[in-house]
Amino acid sequence: MLRVRTYVAGLIATLLLAVPCVVRAADSNQEQLDKLQKDLEEIRRELNAPPPTMRSNVEKALDNKYGPNAEVKTRTGKLTISGLLQVWYYDIQNDKRGLFDDPNGTGIRDANGTADNSSFQIRRAELKFTMDLHENITAVVMIDPAREATSFPLYYDNKAASLGQDSIFKRVNQIAPEFQAANQIPGSSTNVAAVQSGAGAVPRLLQDAYINYHGILPHHDVQVGQFKPFIGEEGIRNDGQLDFIERSYVGVIQDNRDMGLNVHGTWWDDRFQYWLGLYDGPANFYLSGGQTQNRSDDNSDKDFAYRVMVRPLWKPDSWGKLELGTSEQLGKHGKGGNLDPISDPLNGLNRKYTWAYKYDAWAYFAPGSVVKGWWMRGEWELIHDRNAPQSIIDMNGNGNTDDGNIATGTSVQTNPSPFTSQGFYLATGYKLSDSYFNNDCNCGGIPGWAKPIELAFRYNVFQNVQVADLIRNNRTELYQTQVWTAGLNYYISGQNAKLQFNYNWANNPEGNPAIAGRNFHNVHNDSFAVNFQVMF
Repeated sequence: MLRVRTYVAGLIATLLLAVPCVVRAADSNQEQLDKLQKDLEEIRRELNAPPPTMRSNVEKALDNKYGPNAEVKTRTGKLTISGLLQVWYYDIQNDKRGLFDDPNGTGIRDANGTADNSSFQIRRAELKFTMDLHENITAVVMIDPAREATSFPLYYDNKAASLGQDSIFKRVNQIAPEFQAANQIPGSSTNVAAVQSGAGAVPRLLQDAYINYHGILPHHDVQVGQFKPFIGEEGIRNDGQLDFIERSYVGVIQDNRDMGLNVHGTWWDDRFQYWLGLYDGPANFYLSGGQTQNRSDDNSDKDFAYRVMVRPLWKPDSWGKLELGTSEQLGKHGKGGNLDPISDPLNGLNRKYTWAYKYDAWAYFAPGSVVKGWWMRGEWELIHDRNAPQSIIDMNGNGNTDDGNIATGTSVQTNPSPFTSQGFYLATGYKLSDSYFNNDCNCGGIPGWAKPIELAFRYNVFQNVQVADLIRNNRTELYQTQVWTAGLNYYISGQNAKLQFNYNWANNPEGNPAIAGRNFHNVHNDSFAVNFQVMF
Protein backbone atom coordinates (compact mmCIF):
# COMPACT_ATOMS: atom_id res chain seq x y z
CA MET A 1 0.00 0.00 0.00
CA LEU A 2 2.84 2.26 0.86
CA ARG A 3 4.46 1.40 -2.47
CA VAL A 4 1.30 2.40 -4.39
CA ARG A 5 1.05 5.69 -2.58
CA THR A 6 4.73 6.39 -3.31
CA TYR A 7 4.16 5.73 -7.06
CA VAL A 8 1.11 7.99 -7.26
CA ALA A 9 2.90 10.80 -5.44
CA GLY A 10 5.86 10.56 -7.84
CA LEU A 11 3.55 10.66 -10.87
CA ILE A 12 1.78 13.75 -9.60
CA ALA A 13 5.11 15.49 -8.91
CA THR A 14 6.33 14.65 -12.41
CA LEU A 15 3.18 16.12 -13.99
CA LEU A 16 3.47 19.27 -11.91
CA LEU A 17 7.06 19.75 -13.08
CA ALA A 18 6.24 19.01 -16.75
CA VAL A 19 3.31 21.45 -17.10
CA PRO A 20 5.44 24.66 -16.90
CA CYS A 21 7.87 23.20 -19.45
CA VAL A 22 5.04 22.42 -21.85
CA VAL A 23 3.60 25.92 -21.37
CA ARG A 24 7.02 27.52 -22.06
CA ALA A 25 7.46 25.37 -25.15
CA ALA A 26 4.03 26.38 -26.42
CA ASP A 27 4.86 30.09 -25.88
CA SER A 28 8.16 29.72 -27.77
CA ASN A 29 6.42 28.03 -30.68
CA GLN A 30 3.89 30.86 -30.85
CA GLU A 31 6.66 33.51 -31.03
CA GLN A 32 8.31 31.59 -33.85
CA LEU A 33 4.99 31.38 -35.68
CA ASP A 34 4.42 35.13 -35.29
CA LYS A 35 7.92 35.95 -36.62
CA LEU A 36 7.46 33.59 -39.54
CA GLN A 37 4.17 35.26 -40.38
CA LYS A 38 5.80 38.74 -40.38
CA ASP A 39 8.58 37.49 -42.65
CA LEU A 40 6.01 36.11 -45.09
CA GLU A 41 4.14 39.41 -45.15
CA GLU A 42 7.40 41.29 -45.87
CA ILE A 43 8.21 38.90 -48.74
CA ARG A 44 4.72 39.44 -50.18
CA ARG A 45 5.20 43.24 -50.12
CA GLU A 46 8.57 43.02 -51.86
CA LEU A 47 7.14 40.72 -54.54
CA ASN A 48 4.26 43.10 -55.22
CA ALA A 49 6.43 46.29 -55.21
CA PRO A 50 7.56 47.84 -58.61
CA PRO A 51 11.14 47.15 -59.63
CA PRO A 52 13.68 49.74 -58.40
CA THR A 53 14.78 52.36 -60.94
CA MET A 54 18.44 52.55 -61.86
CA ARG A 55 20.01 55.84 -60.69
CA SER A 56 22.99 57.36 -62.45
CA ASN A 57 26.20 58.36 -60.74
CA VAL A 58 25.33 62.01 -61.41
CA GLU A 59 22.05 61.65 -59.48
CA LYS A 60 23.81 59.97 -56.58
CA ALA A 61 26.43 62.73 -56.52
CA LEU A 62 23.78 65.44 -56.57
CA ASP A 63 22.05 63.85 -53.57
CA ASN A 64 25.23 64.25 -51.57
CA LYS A 65 26.45 67.66 -52.79
CA TYR A 66 23.62 70.02 -53.73
CA GLY A 67 20.53 71.41 -52.14
CA PRO A 68 19.09 74.71 -50.89
CA ASN A 69 21.92 77.18 -50.19
CA ALA A 70 24.54 74.56 -51.05
CA GLU A 71 27.63 75.64 -52.99
CA VAL A 72 28.01 74.34 -56.53
CA LYS A 73 31.59 73.51 -57.43
CA THR A 74 33.13 73.15 -60.87
CA ARG A 75 36.04 70.96 -61.91
CA THR A 76 38.16 74.04 -62.67
CA GLY A 77 37.66 77.48 -61.20
CA LYS A 78 34.51 78.89 -59.62
CA LEU A 79 31.28 79.42 -61.57
CA THR A 80 28.65 81.91 -60.34
CA ILE A 81 25.21 81.96 -61.95
CA SER A 82 23.00 85.02 -61.52
CA GLY A 83 19.92 86.37 -63.23
CA LEU A 84 17.25 89.03 -63.47
CA LEU A 85 13.57 88.71 -64.42
CA GLN A 86 11.36 91.76 -64.94
CA VAL A 87 7.70 91.40 -65.87
CA TRP A 88 5.89 94.61 -66.76
CA TYR A 89 2.32 95.65 -67.13
CA TYR A 90 1.70 99.05 -68.68
CA ASP A 91 -1.35 101.05 -69.68
CA ILE A 92 -0.96 103.93 -72.18
CA GLN A 93 -3.42 106.71 -72.87
CA ASN A 94 -5.10 106.00 -76.21
CA ASP A 95 -4.50 108.29 -79.18
CA LYS A 96 -4.69 106.87 -82.70
CA ARG A 97 -2.89 109.87 -84.19
CA GLY A 98 0.91 110.04 -84.20
CA LEU A 99 3.18 113.06 -83.91
CA PHE A 100 3.53 113.68 -87.68
CA ASP A 101 -0.11 113.03 -88.54
CA ASP A 102 -1.23 115.88 -90.85
CA PRO A 103 -3.47 114.50 -93.63
CA ASN A 104 -4.85 117.92 -94.60
CA GLY A 105 -1.46 119.65 -94.73
CA THR A 106 1.52 117.49 -95.63
CA GLY A 107 -0.65 114.49 -96.43
CA ILE A 108 1.26 112.37 -93.91
CA ARG A 109 -0.73 109.72 -92.08
CA ASP A 110 1.08 108.90 -88.87
CA ALA A 111 -0.85 106.16 -87.09
CA ASN A 112 -0.39 105.56 -83.37
CA GLY A 113 -3.04 102.91 -82.82
CA THR A 114 -0.63 99.98 -82.46
CA ALA A 115 1.69 101.76 -80.01
CA ASP A 116 -0.84 102.60 -77.28
CA ASN A 117 -2.12 99.11 -76.47
CA SER A 118 -2.03 98.07 -72.82
CA SER A 119 0.18 95.02 -72.50
CA PHE A 120 2.21 92.68 -70.36
CA GLN A 121 5.88 92.50 -71.30
CA ILE A 122 8.86 90.37 -70.34
CA ARG A 123 11.22 93.32 -70.27
CA ARG A 124 14.33 91.48 -69.12
CA ALA A 125 15.18 87.79 -68.67
CA GLU A 126 18.92 87.94 -68.04
CA LEU A 127 21.02 84.87 -67.27
CA LYS A 128 24.64 85.59 -66.38
CA PHE A 129 27.56 83.16 -66.01
CA THR A 130 30.69 84.43 -64.23
CA MET A 131 33.67 82.08 -64.27
CA ASP A 132 36.66 82.81 -62.03
CA LEU A 133 39.05 80.55 -63.89
CA HIS A 134 42.16 81.85 -62.15
CA GLU A 135 42.91 84.36 -59.42
CA ASN A 136 43.69 86.87 -62.18
CA ILE A 137 41.16 85.87 -64.88
CA THR A 138 37.36 86.15 -64.92
CA ALA A 139 35.14 85.39 -67.92
CA VAL A 140 31.54 86.65 -68.17
CA VAL A 141 28.76 85.61 -70.55
CA MET A 142 25.27 87.10 -70.23
CA ILE A 143 22.27 86.39 -72.45
CA ASP A 144 18.83 87.98 -72.47
CA PRO A 145 16.18 86.33 -74.69
CA ALA A 146 13.76 89.18 -73.92
CA ARG A 147 15.99 91.55 -75.94
CA GLU A 148 14.96 89.76 -79.13
CA ALA A 149 11.51 91.40 -78.93
CA THR A 150 11.13 94.50 -81.13
CA SER A 151 7.42 95.37 -81.05
CA PHE A 152 7.14 96.92 -77.58
CA PRO A 153 7.15 100.74 -77.40
CA LEU A 154 9.16 102.91 -75.06
CA TYR A 155 6.15 102.99 -72.78
CA TYR A 156 6.68 106.42 -71.17
CA ASP A 157 6.91 108.03 -74.64
CA ASN A 158 5.25 105.65 -77.08
CA LYS A 159 5.43 108.01 -80.03
CA ALA A 160 9.17 107.24 -80.12
CA ALA A 161 10.46 104.12 -81.80
CA SER A 162 10.18 100.78 -80.04
CA LEU A 163 12.77 99.50 -77.60
CA GLY A 164 15.27 97.29 -79.34
CA GLN A 165 15.18 99.29 -82.56
CA ASP A 166 15.86 103.05 -82.70
CA SER A 167 14.84 103.47 -79.09
CA ILE A 168 13.98 107.05 -78.10
CA PHE A 169 13.87 108.74 -81.51
CA LYS A 170 10.79 109.57 -83.56
CA ARG A 171 11.70 108.96 -87.18
CA VAL A 172 10.32 107.33 -90.31
CA ASN A 173 9.80 103.87 -88.87
CA GLN A 174 6.39 104.61 -87.29
CA ILE A 175 4.88 106.45 -90.23
CA ALA A 176 1.98 104.62 -91.90
CA PRO A 177 3.40 101.88 -94.19
CA GLU A 178 1.25 103.08 -97.11
CA PHE A 179 2.84 106.53 -96.92
CA GLN A 180 6.34 105.07 -96.75
CA ALA A 181 5.75 102.79 -99.73
CA ALA A 182 4.47 105.68 -101.84
CA ASN A 183 7.25 108.14 -101.01
CA GLN A 184 10.50 106.43 -100.01
CA ILE A 185 13.34 105.32 -102.28
CA PRO A 186 13.95 101.60 -101.81
CA GLY A 187 17.37 101.19 -100.22
CA SER A 188 19.91 98.49 -100.96
CA SER A 189 19.26 95.31 -98.98
CA THR A 190 22.82 93.98 -99.13
CA ASN A 191 24.68 93.24 -95.91
CA VAL A 192 27.40 95.71 -96.90
CA ALA A 193 24.92 98.55 -97.25
CA ALA A 194 23.22 97.66 -93.95
CA VAL A 195 26.50 97.59 -92.03
CA GLN A 196 27.79 100.71 -93.75
CA SER A 197 24.71 102.85 -93.25
CA GLY A 198 23.97 101.63 -89.74
CA ALA A 199 20.68 100.09 -90.81
CA GLY A 200 19.40 96.56 -90.46
CA ALA A 201 18.52 94.49 -87.41
CA VAL A 202 21.19 92.68 -85.40
CA PRO A 203 20.86 89.70 -83.03
CA ARG A 204 20.56 90.84 -79.44
CA LEU A 205 20.38 87.54 -77.52
CA LEU A 206 24.07 87.74 -76.61
CA GLN A 207 24.55 90.72 -74.30
CA ASP A 208 27.86 90.51 -72.43
CA ALA A 209 30.79 88.32 -73.49
CA TYR A 210 34.12 89.46 -72.09
CA ILE A 211 37.28 88.47 -70.24
CA ASN A 212 38.59 90.52 -67.33
CA TYR A 213 42.23 90.42 -66.22
CA HIS A 214 42.85 91.73 -62.68
CA GLY A 215 45.35 91.59 -59.83
CA ILE A 216 48.32 91.75 -62.19
CA LEU A 217 48.90 95.50 -62.38
CA PRO A 218 48.19 97.13 -58.98
CA HIS A 219 44.95 99.16 -58.87
CA HIS A 220 44.04 98.22 -62.46
CA ASP A 221 42.09 95.67 -64.45
CA VAL A 222 41.76 95.11 -68.20
CA GLN A 223 38.57 93.99 -69.96
CA VAL A 224 38.20 92.77 -73.56
CA GLY A 225 35.14 91.52 -75.46
CA GLN A 226 31.56 92.78 -75.78
CA PHE A 227 30.13 94.95 -73.01
CA LYS A 228 28.69 98.40 -72.37
CA PRO A 229 31.26 101.13 -73.05
CA PHE A 230 31.93 102.94 -69.79
CA ILE A 231 30.08 106.12 -70.71
CA GLY A 232 27.72 107.96 -68.36
CA GLU A 233 26.16 106.64 -65.16
CA GLU A 234 22.55 105.47 -65.54
CA GLY A 235 23.10 103.63 -68.82
CA ILE A 236 25.76 101.29 -67.42
CA ARG A 237 24.07 100.79 -64.05
CA ASN A 238 22.82 97.28 -63.20
CA ASP A 239 19.38 96.73 -64.78
CA GLY A 240 18.00 95.51 -61.46
CA GLN A 241 19.07 98.64 -59.54
CA LEU A 242 17.25 101.36 -61.45
CA ASP A 243 15.38 104.08 -59.54
CA PHE A 244 12.49 103.91 -62.03
CA ILE A 245 10.95 101.19 -64.15
CA GLU A 246 12.82 102.36 -67.25
CA ARG A 247 15.90 104.49 -67.77
CA SER A 248 15.69 108.12 -68.81
CA TYR A 249 16.24 109.18 -72.43
CA VAL A 250 19.93 109.66 -71.63
CA GLY A 251 20.17 106.25 -69.96
CA VAL A 252 18.36 104.41 -72.76
CA ILE A 253 20.82 105.77 -75.33
CA GLN A 254 23.76 104.60 -73.20
CA ASP A 255 22.17 101.18 -72.57
CA ASN A 256 24.05 99.78 -75.54
CA ARG A 257 26.93 97.40 -76.07
CA ASP A 258 29.98 97.40 -78.30
CA MET A 259 33.11 95.30 -78.80
CA GLY A 260 36.44 96.58 -77.61
CA LEU A 261 39.00 96.84 -74.83
CA ASN A 262 38.96 98.87 -71.59
CA VAL A 263 41.51 99.64 -68.86
CA HIS A 264 40.10 100.52 -65.42
CA GLY A 265 41.99 102.10 -62.53
CA THR A 266 40.75 102.56 -58.97
CA TRP A 267 42.37 104.35 -56.02
CA TRP A 268 41.65 105.37 -52.41
CA ASP A 269 38.99 102.76 -51.64
CA ASP A 270 37.25 103.26 -55.03
CA ARG A 271 36.75 106.98 -54.37
CA PHE A 272 38.71 107.89 -57.48
CA GLN A 273 38.33 105.81 -60.65
CA TYR A 274 39.03 106.15 -64.36
CA TRP A 275 38.37 104.13 -67.52
CA LEU A 276 40.18 104.25 -70.90
CA GLY A 277 38.76 102.29 -73.81
CA LEU A 278 38.94 101.49 -77.54
CA TYR A 279 35.73 100.33 -79.26
CA ASP A 280 34.52 99.49 -82.78
CA GLY A 281 31.92 102.27 -82.78
CA PRO A 282 29.80 100.85 -85.64
CA ALA A 283 26.77 102.63 -87.13
CA ASN A 284 26.16 105.89 -85.19
CA PHE A 285 25.51 107.19 -81.69
CA TYR A 286 21.82 107.76 -82.44
CA LEU A 287 21.22 104.00 -82.66
CA SER A 288 20.55 102.35 -79.33
CA GLY A 289 18.55 99.44 -77.99
CA GLY A 290 21.26 96.96 -78.98
CA GLN A 291 21.77 98.08 -82.58
CA THR A 292 25.55 98.55 -82.21
CA GLN A 293 26.32 95.14 -80.71
CA ASN A 294 27.05 91.88 -82.50
CA ARG A 295 27.90 93.68 -85.73
CA SER A 296 31.02 94.45 -87.73
CA ASP A 297 32.73 97.80 -87.55
CA ASP A 298 32.04 100.06 -90.54
CA ASN A 299 35.65 101.22 -90.90
CA SER A 300 39.14 100.46 -89.64
CA ASP A 301 39.21 103.34 -87.18
CA LYS A 302 38.31 102.78 -83.54
CA ASP A 303 36.46 105.01 -81.09
CA PHE A 304 38.38 106.27 -78.07
CA ALA A 305 36.55 106.66 -74.75
CA TYR A 306 37.39 107.90 -71.28
CA ARG A 307 35.47 108.12 -68.01
CA VAL A 308 36.50 109.79 -64.73
CA MET A 309 34.62 109.52 -61.44
CA VAL A 310 35.42 111.03 -58.02
CA ARG A 311 33.66 110.72 -54.64
CA PRO A 312 34.68 113.68 -52.42
CA LEU A 313 32.18 112.56 -49.76
CA TRP A 314 31.33 108.93 -49.01
CA LYS A 315 30.17 108.73 -45.39
CA PRO A 316 26.39 108.29 -45.15
CA ASP A 317 26.28 108.84 -41.37
CA SER A 318 27.91 112.29 -41.44
CA TRP A 319 28.13 114.50 -44.54
CA GLY A 320 26.60 111.91 -46.84
CA LYS A 321 27.63 110.69 -50.29
CA LEU A 322 28.67 112.83 -53.27
CA GLU A 323 29.72 111.44 -56.64
CA LEU A 324 30.78 113.49 -59.68
CA GLY A 325 31.72 112.16 -63.08
CA THR A 326 32.29 112.88 -66.75
CA SER A 327 32.90 110.73 -69.83
CA GLU A 328 33.28 111.00 -73.59
CA GLN A 329 33.48 108.73 -76.63
CA LEU A 330 34.72 109.99 -79.98
CA GLY A 331 35.93 108.72 -83.33
CA LYS A 332 35.34 108.48 -87.08
CA HIS A 333 32.07 106.88 -88.19
CA GLY A 334 31.29 105.70 -91.69
CA LYS A 335 33.62 104.85 -94.59
CA GLY A 336 35.73 107.40 -96.40
CA GLY A 337 34.45 108.58 -99.80
CA ASN A 338 32.34 111.18 -101.51
CA LEU A 339 29.15 109.39 -102.50
CA ASP A 340 26.25 108.13 -100.44
CA PRO A 341 25.30 104.41 -100.57
CA ILE A 342 21.71 105.29 -101.44
CA SER A 343 22.61 107.36 -104.50
CA ASP A 344 25.42 104.99 -105.50
CA PRO A 345 24.34 101.44 -104.56
CA LEU A 346 27.04 99.77 -106.67
CA ASN A 347 29.79 101.47 -104.66
CA GLY A 348 27.99 101.50 -101.35
CA LEU A 349 31.14 101.86 -99.24
CA ASN A 350 31.61 105.44 -100.42
CA ARG A 351 30.07 107.15 -97.47
CA LYS A 352 31.69 110.24 -96.05
CA TYR A 353 33.57 110.04 -92.80
CA THR A 354 31.82 111.64 -89.83
CA TRP A 355 33.80 112.86 -86.84
CA ALA A 356 31.37 111.83 -84.09
CA TYR A 357 31.40 112.28 -80.33
CA LYS A 358 29.14 112.04 -77.30
CA TYR A 359 29.83 113.75 -74.01
CA ASP A 360 28.25 112.98 -70.65
CA ALA A 361 28.37 114.44 -67.13
CA TRP A 362 26.54 113.36 -63.98
CA ALA A 363 26.23 114.05 -60.26
CA TYR A 364 24.79 112.10 -57.31
CA PHE A 365 24.25 113.36 -53.77
CA ALA A 366 22.72 111.57 -50.77
CA PRO A 367 23.00 113.80 -47.66
CA GLY A 368 23.58 112.31 -44.23
CA SER A 369 22.55 113.24 -40.69
CA VAL A 370 18.86 114.03 -40.18
CA VAL A 371 18.09 113.97 -43.94
CA LYS A 372 19.45 110.48 -44.49
CA GLY A 373 17.41 108.49 -46.98
CA TRP A 374 17.01 111.42 -49.37
CA TRP A 375 18.95 111.25 -52.65
CA MET A 376 19.35 113.42 -55.76
CA ARG A 377 20.93 112.65 -59.11
CA GLY A 378 21.13 114.14 -62.57
CA GLU A 379 22.82 113.50 -65.90
CA TRP A 380 23.36 115.48 -69.11
CA GLU A 381 24.39 114.19 -72.52
CA LEU A 382 25.38 115.78 -75.83
CA ILE A 383 25.67 113.79 -79.08
CA HIS A 384 27.17 114.76 -82.44
CA ASP A 385 26.82 112.27 -85.28
CA ARG A 386 25.11 111.53 -88.59
CA ASN A 387 22.01 109.39 -89.08
CA ALA A 388 21.66 106.55 -91.55
CA PRO A 389 20.08 107.54 -94.91
CA GLN A 390 16.27 107.15 -95.11
CA SER A 391 15.84 107.21 -91.34
CA ILE A 392 14.69 110.86 -91.03
CA ILE A 393 11.40 112.11 -92.45
CA ASP A 394 11.27 115.02 -94.90
CA MET A 395 7.81 116.54 -94.43
CA ASN A 396 8.16 118.73 -97.54
CA GLY A 397 9.33 115.96 -99.88
CA ASN A 398 12.71 117.53 -100.71
CA GLY A 399 14.66 114.28 -100.72
CA ASN A 400 17.50 113.75 -103.23
CA THR A 401 18.41 117.43 -103.04
CA ASP A 402 20.32 119.53 -100.57
CA ASP A 403 18.95 122.91 -101.64
CA GLY A 404 15.23 122.27 -102.10
CA ASN A 405 15.22 123.57 -105.68
CA ILE A 406 14.14 120.30 -107.27
CA ALA A 407 10.35 120.11 -107.35
CA THR A 408 10.07 116.35 -107.16
CA GLY A 409 11.73 114.53 -104.32
CA THR A 410 11.14 111.94 -101.64
CA SER A 411 9.83 112.18 -98.11
CA VAL A 412 13.02 110.99 -96.43
CA GLN A 413 16.44 112.43 -95.80
CA THR A 414 18.79 110.73 -98.26
CA ASN A 415 22.23 112.18 -97.46
CA PRO A 416 22.10 113.61 -93.91
CA SER A 417 24.81 115.87 -92.54
CA PRO A 418 26.09 115.54 -88.97
CA PHE A 419 24.15 117.40 -86.28
CA THR A 420 24.19 117.85 -82.50
CA SER A 421 21.45 117.00 -79.99
CA GLN A 422 21.27 116.95 -76.21
CA GLY A 423 19.12 116.12 -73.21
CA PHE A 424 19.20 115.58 -69.46
CA TYR A 425 17.26 114.27 -66.47
CA LEU A 426 16.92 115.32 -62.84
CA ALA A 427 15.67 112.84 -60.24
CA THR A 428 15.14 112.73 -56.49
CA GLY A 429 13.79 110.22 -54.01
CA TYR A 430 13.36 109.29 -50.36
CA LYS A 431 13.93 105.75 -49.07
CA LEU A 432 12.26 105.21 -45.70
CA SER A 433 14.41 102.26 -44.60
CA ASP A 434 17.57 104.41 -44.91
CA SER A 435 16.06 107.47 -43.26
CA TYR A 436 16.97 109.11 -39.97
CA PHE A 437 13.48 108.36 -38.64
CA ASN A 438 13.92 104.61 -39.04
CA ASN A 439 16.77 104.04 -36.58
CA ASP A 440 18.21 107.25 -35.11
CA CYS A 441 15.45 109.61 -34.06
CA ASN A 442 14.32 107.98 -30.76
CA CYS A 443 10.74 108.43 -31.95
CA GLY A 444 9.61 104.83 -32.18
CA GLY A 445 10.80 104.30 -35.73
CA ILE A 446 8.86 103.82 -38.95
CA PRO A 447 6.06 101.19 -38.99
CA GLY A 448 7.16 97.86 -40.44
CA TRP A 449 4.76 98.04 -43.37
CA ALA A 450 6.24 101.39 -44.46
CA LYS A 451 9.95 100.56 -44.25
CA PRO A 452 10.17 98.95 -47.73
CA ILE A 453 8.77 102.09 -49.42
CA GLU A 454 10.77 104.50 -51.56
CA LEU A 455 9.21 107.56 -53.23
CA ALA A 456 10.82 109.01 -56.39
CA PHE A 457 10.26 111.76 -58.96
CA ARG A 458 12.04 112.50 -62.27
CA TYR A 459 12.06 115.19 -64.96
CA ASN A 460 13.28 113.77 -68.27
CA VAL A 461 13.91 115.68 -71.52
CA PHE A 462 15.70 115.06 -74.82
CA GLN A 463 15.75 116.41 -78.39
CA ASN A 464 14.40 113.14 -79.71
CA VAL A 465 12.23 114.33 -82.62
CA GLN A 466 14.33 114.63 -85.76
CA VAL A 467 13.03 115.95 -89.10
CA ALA A 468 14.70 117.18 -92.28
CA ASP A 469 15.03 120.92 -92.77
CA LEU A 470 12.16 122.43 -94.78
CA ILE A 471 14.54 123.78 -97.42
CA ARG A 472 17.82 121.86 -97.23
CA ASN A 473 17.13 118.14 -97.01
CA ASN A 474 20.56 117.23 -95.63
CA ARG A 475 20.12 119.37 -92.51
CA THR A 476 18.26 118.11 -89.44
CA GLU A 477 15.89 120.08 -87.21
CA LEU A 478 15.39 118.98 -83.60
CA TYR A 479 12.42 119.17 -81.22
CA GLN A 480 12.37 118.01 -77.61
CA THR A 481 10.00 115.81 -75.60
CA GLN A 482 9.49 116.21 -71.85
CA VAL A 483 8.33 113.49 -69.44
CA TRP A 484 7.54 113.85 -65.72
CA THR A 485 7.55 110.58 -63.76
CA ALA A 486 6.23 109.87 -60.24
CA GLY A 487 7.32 106.54 -58.79
CA LEU A 488 6.88 104.25 -55.79
CA ASN A 489 9.28 101.37 -55.13
CA TYR A 490 8.41 98.61 -52.65
CA TYR A 491 11.40 96.45 -51.64
CA ILE A 492 10.22 92.98 -50.68
CA SER A 493 13.73 91.56 -50.31
CA GLY A 494 16.14 94.38 -50.97
CA GLN A 495 16.93 94.80 -54.66
CA ASN A 496 16.42 91.06 -55.20
CA ALA A 497 12.62 91.25 -55.13
CA LYS A 498 10.70 94.48 -55.53
CA LEU A 499 7.64 96.11 -57.02
CA GLN A 500 7.81 99.42 -58.89
CA PHE A 501 4.91 101.70 -59.82
CA ASN A 502 5.39 104.64 -62.23
CA TYR A 503 3.04 107.23 -63.68
CA ASN A 504 4.34 109.32 -66.60
CA TRP A 505 3.10 112.64 -67.94
CA ALA A 506 4.46 113.02 -71.49
CA ASN A 507 4.58 116.33 -73.37
CA ASN A 508 5.49 116.05 -77.06
CA PRO A 509 6.62 119.02 -79.17
CA GLU A 510 3.88 121.00 -80.86
CA GLY A 511 5.99 122.52 -83.64
CA ASN A 512 4.53 125.61 -85.31
CA PRO A 513 1.06 125.18 -86.83
CA ALA A 514 1.55 128.40 -88.81
CA ILE A 515 4.38 126.83 -90.86
CA ALA A 516 3.53 124.18 -93.44
CA GLY A 517 5.24 120.93 -92.54
CA ARG A 518 5.61 121.80 -88.86
CA ASN A 519 2.07 121.18 -87.63
CA PHE A 520 2.85 118.43 -85.12
CA HIS A 521 0.14 116.57 -83.20
CA ASN A 522 0.86 116.53 -79.45
CA VAL A 523 0.16 112.84 -78.83
CA HIS A 524 -1.91 111.98 -75.75
CA ASN A 525 0.29 109.23 -74.35
CA ASP A 526 0.47 109.49 -70.56
CA SER A 527 1.08 106.05 -69.06
CA PHE A 528 1.07 103.90 -65.92
CA ALA A 529 3.31 100.87 -65.45
CA VAL A 530 4.14 98.20 -62.86
CA ASN A 531 7.39 96.24 -62.71
CA PHE A 532 7.51 92.85 -60.96
CA GLN A 533 11.19 92.07 -60.35
CA VAL A 534 13.20 89.12 -59.07
CA MET A 535 17.00 89.17 -59.11
CA PHE A 536 19.30 86.39 -57.95
